[in-house]
Amino acid sequence: MLVVSLYVYAFLSEFILIYPVYALLFTDTGISVAEVSTLFVIWSVTGMVLEIPSGAWADTVSRRLLLFLGPLLSGAGFALWVLFPSYWVFAAGFVLWGAGEALVSGAYEALAYEELERRGRSGRYASVMGRATALGLAGSASAIGLASPVFAAGGYPAVAAASVLACVLCAATALTLPEHRAPAAAGGLGYLAALREGIGLARADRGVLRAMLLVAFVTAIWGALEEYVPYLGAETGVAKATIPLLILLVWVGATAGGLLAGPAERLGSRGYAALLGLAALTLAAGALSGHPAGFVAIGLAVGAFQLAQVLADVRLQERITGPARATVTSVAGLGTNVVTLGVYTAYGTASSQVSHGATFALLALPYVVIALAMARTRRSVRSSP
Repeated sequence: MLVVSLYVYAFLSEFILIYPVYALLFTDTGISVAEVSTLFVIWSVTGMVLEIPSGAWADTVSRRLLLFLGPLLSGAGFALWVLFPSYWVFAAGFVLWGAGEALVSGAYEALAYEELERRGRSGRYASVMGRATALGLAGSASAIGLASPVFAAGGYPAVAAASVLACVLCAATALTLPEHRAPAAAGGLGYLAALREGIGLARADRGVLRAMLLVAFVTAIWGALEEYVPYLGAETGVAKATIPLLILLVWVGATAGGLLAGPAERLGSRGYAALLGLAALTLAAGALSGHPAGFVAIGLAVGAFQLAQVLADVRLQERITGPARATVTSVAGLGTNVVTLGVYTAYGTASSQVSHGATFALLALPYVVIALAMARTRRSVRSSP
């Protein structure tokens, strides 16, 4: 029941039909591009501010409770957008959405790992999370595919209703998740104690800190670059109608990467470093080709990055000890948000000077640096007495 519920939760959490059309809702309400940008900032800042506190809360109370509340907050935000469309209501909706995502972040991974560990199946964490990631991508793709006909049939109220329903079903799925928390973790550890425990572990254990940094950088860079894939497609000169097909190649790669997490779990540090380095070079080559065929290489690279992201999370979960697992995972989530904002800033600066292909190639370089650093650390360990 645990694994099935995790899979259903992952799918429903991304099966949100309003995602592809909410920008149109903002435009039709008279919101300017500059105002939309401020809404995105509100969303990002909300998630960053609440990321670590919500993780500590997940270590203090029931993680299943937070997984239940998170989708309901997001669904409430989507409903408000359509019922009372205006700038400040949109802002309130983004606050609710950001808060909902923060509640889920950290709690989902912590519950999944500890419940699998309790069953003596922690070795399956990589394959379970890889499949959950793939199902989340499938949920998002399904929502994109259904958004057009549902919108054509019932407009914004229809896609909002479908989105709220998905959130409610997602919350209901959370209630089917088993949770067996030790009394010391569920009640004896207070909120501030959980916060200190998690942050203290991140500061004191260099292995945990390195794993957190790996999660943050591996996840953030390709995740941010994915937002600019349509611009890269347009730069190849293909017709606008063809760009979704190029994006689909990237989605297929990401889905395949998630599904390969289980078989690749035993990949050592050297193999992991090689995976990152080769993926970075493949991404750069595909982006610089300036040809639609280059998207095959980009899809392969994104698949490798998705695989590396899941494996980085596995490494982090394996290194966390004590009752503050969700807090530590949320600290890594905050790091991911910070790096993501940095990538957005770097992309905006670089793309104004060079092509989108060159910008992709430049922003793939940090992966090469990470790969070389991991290989160097391994050599240093092997050569030490």
